[in-house]
Amino acid sequence: MTGSQLPCPQGISADFTRILFGPHARRIHEPWKRLFNDTRFAFQEGLSPQERTALSYERLRIINEAVPDPIALASDIEKLAAMHEWAGVVDAGMATLASIHWNLHIGSLADHDEGRDLRLYARMESIGTFLCTELDHGNDAAALETRATFDPDTSGFILDTPTAGACKWMPNTSGTGGAKSALVAARLIVGEVDHGVFLFHTPLTDHEGRHYPGVEVQVLPQTASAPVDHCATYFHGVRLPFEAMLQGEHGRLSRDGRFTSALGSPRKRFLQSVRRVHAGKLCMTAYSLGVTRHALAVAMQHAHLRLTSGMTTGRKVSLIEHRSHHAPLLSAVATTYAATLLHREVVQQWTSSSAIRRDDVERLAAVAKAWITWQGRAVMTECRERCGAQGLLLSNGIAFQLAANEGTVTAEGDNVVILVKAAGEMLMGGFTPTPASGVPAIERSLDDSEYLQELLADIERIWHSRARSRLRNGPAGDPLARWNGTVTPALRLVEAHAIRLAAQALLSAATGEATPEVRAVLANLHCLFALQQVKAHSGDLLAAGHMTSGHVCQLPDIEETLIEALVPYALPLTEGFATLEEVLGTHPMLRTPKPVTEMIPT
Repeated sequence: MTGSQLPCPQGISADFTRILFGPHARRIHEPWKRLFNDTRFAFQEGLSPQERTALSYERLRIINEAVPDPIALASDIEKLAAMHEWAGVVDAGMATLASIHWNLHIGSLADHDEGRDLRLYARMESIGTFLCTELDHGNDAAALETRATFDPDTSGFILDTPTAGACKWMPNTSGTGGAKSALVAARLIVGEVDHGVFLFHTPLTDHEGRHYPGVEVQVLPQTASAPVDHCATYFHGVRLPFEAMLQGEHGRLSRDGRFTSALGSPRKRFLQSVRRVHAGKLCMTAYSLGVTRHALAVAMQHAHLRLTSGMTTGRKVSLIEHRSHHAPLLSAVATTYAATLLHREVVQQWTSSSAIRRDDVERLAAVAKAWITWQGRAVMTECRERCGAQGLLLSNGIAFQLAANEGTVTAEGDNVVILVKAAGEMLMGGFTPTPASGVPAIERSLDDSEYLQELLADIERIWHSRARSRLRNGPAGDPLARWNGTVTPALRLVEAHAIRLAAQALLSAATGEATPEVRAVLANLHCLFALQQVKAHSGDLLAAGHMTSGHVCQLPDIEETLIEALVPYALPLTEGFATLEEVLGTHPMLRTPKPVTEMIPT
């Protein structure tokens, strides 16, 4: 379908919405959209960071009141992820708090089902937080130092922060928001034996926001991301009851101190304890996608409303008519569609996978989270620039969200770190490259979507081969040097893997669409997205014989033709994001300016 001349669109935005949000949008997404379109979530100008944080906690309670079953929400990953797609648009801090409260805190309690009474969370009498990362232990969280020592006299535990570097780093543990309880990741010490890291339910503050004895909290300086009450948190001999420990098959302790576990490895016990972090990757991805789509919708509307000079004296045209303006925006649209549809596929696999495939799905969620949140940063940066100085205003719905998106890059695993782990797993048997096509490149055309997908698979295979070669031929006896020689092509492999899957998700949506016009638009979007990835690797593909020199020379012209064909659909494609209408209406740069005569007092 490359560059096919399509008729002007007539009300097809709803078709794009249906494709992006799926057949269950009315049940999964519509309630969240309706909730966050409310004026109670409108942007408020002039608040201090502390006031904005307090407002986020107030709004968190509004969400809780609106949810029919707040406890069940934590176990419905599809609905939980969907909430993040809409919440981040209106209040990044609130979305962060909601993610911690429902996914990490209540989700962990529900997953360790020991008959615990969760009704106080259903009523939000206490807000949940999650304390895992320490100042000296971030991505090596299995080496955490916080200790929960078993007391045989009481059958309880004594929670301690043994060193300054063991303080819990950046959880929302201040007195803002009222009563809070934490799940604290700490080493279970019984006598002289360290059984590894488990979660311990620990009250932090009362309803007045006062910290309980032994809980020391230092509010951290303001961050550039979502305005949340980030803190350093220390524990000094905090006594906890026996019931505080979250137990399960990964580890059980009797009241007389006998420990049993179905897992022999302390590291596996830790990973089981904090398993909700994996679901959090789906939430962070959804959060990033929601704010990215909103920013792109704002930038596209602005491009159609804002007039600028044309090529002749006295003629005004909209920004969207300039190739230098619409080309990067359409490229962003293609990326955003591919990213959204990849996320839908990952969530579907997560909710339908068996325990046997759980490791594969968790790796896929990590790969998608890293790639999508990075794409969100790139797209929102482009949108901000395309809106000029107006894009800097927080009230215009881009700059604030762009800064807050940095939190998604780091939360639930720093992107590079989780990709390094995924790369190692893919090299050690977690990935099998697609065999090369037997059809000679000279017989292939860049108009063929399937050929483009094969080229994306070729890129995967090239980087897989390079990484495997580096791994085999690295210096013996020095594992770090061996991995250092492997990690760069291994990370390129993971990136290529994410791109191929995203492109395939977009192509599947195109080929599965019954409406010819919509199918043609999506096919062109797929070709644009795939071609831009192929262009970046054209040298490798040419050298390997997967492309011809003629193909390489055609790339720029085909890309231009695709962009030209997509321009009439630029606005309907972003209208398909079903952006919060009330929120869009509050953005100053999207309001129709008053005539000058109306602005001059009489």
